[in-house]
Amino acid sequence: MTLRSIDRVVVHVRVLAVAVALGGGSLHAQGMSGLAQSLLPADQAFRLSARALDASTLEARYDIADGYYLYRDKLAFRTDPVTAGAPSLPAGARKHDAFFGDVDTYRGEVVVRIPLEKRAAGEKVTLHADSQGCADVGVCYPPNPQQLTLTVPQTRYPGPYVEPGHKGWFK
Repeated sequence: MTLRSIDRVVVHVRVLAVAVALGGGSLHAQGMSGLAQSLLPADQAFRLSARALDASTLEARYDIADGYYLYRDKLAFRTDPVTAGAPSLPAGARKHDAFFGDVDTYRGEVVVRIPLEKRAAGEKVTLHADSQGCADVGVCYPPNPQQLTLTVPQTRYPGPYVEPGHKGWFK
């Protein structure tokens, strides 16, 4: 079983649990399947991109689809070979969540600045970004680890945005 198919099983189980909790115990398989099929994959619901702003700062950006939200406390970042400092997370909107209680969440777009502990001009830096979020229909996604490789600019101008799996114009 692949990691992607395991993620789908987790989503199906959570959809069923939410349906039963909401009184939908008689929900048949076709209805559950339809809901799961209408959910976006995590990398589309919570679209990550990043760039190097300068020789000592990275910027991670999540574009969050309508009807979805990310948990503030589930965002984590690390880099290698250069070590990252503490990320600068913006304030989130407070929400009572059925899975995690009172939490801060993000909708729409969130931009996070990540300082590097030493200047890395001209170096390639791998950003490891962990996130977790939910759909408003009550389905929560499993933790979503992603990584991007950025080239830190040698000039004062920011580098281009990079997305996970993006190989350039010609793949």
